[in-house]
Amino acid sequence: METQASRSDEVLATLRQIIRALDLHSKQLSKTVGLTGPQLVVLREIGATADLSVGEIARRVSLSQATVTSIIDRLESKQYAQRLRSREDKRRVTLHVTAPGRQILDANPSFFQEEFVRRFERLADWEKTQILSSIQRLSAMLNAPALSSSDDQEPQL
Repeated sequence: METQASRSDEVLATLRQIIRALDLHSKQLSKTVGLTGPQLVVLREIGATADLSVGEIARRVSLSQATVTSIIDRLESKQYAQRLRSREDKRRVTLHVTAPGRQILDANPSFFQEEFVRRFERLADWEKTQILSSIQRLSAMLNAPALSSSDDQEPQL
């Protein structure tokens, strides 16, 4: 019979496995494409919809605005994206993919998230609901929603 401590140890070990898998994929992506997972997510979002602001992208990709700003700084330094000031409203800055950035997107690099989505979609509806419910509960237990943007430490920007 398992003890409560051993169950919680199993959950924590599984969380570490998930974090490790995400980190390894991000490192592999970085080696092959020169971008981390979060950078590719942001670049794809910029490429998918024209004239988005940093705040709009942050909401779409579920990252803090500070994190997205840092990612965009890196994408700009690699000349994959650029910020442009709106002609109509000089206060508004929008983001655009450059030609080299478009080449990266056109190469359609393998994306860990896409494989997960394919596998997840094959599950029965009750399994999807159970996984979502469990992971939301786990997130709440870890106080993930309570993190401020200054505490935001997404790996491998």
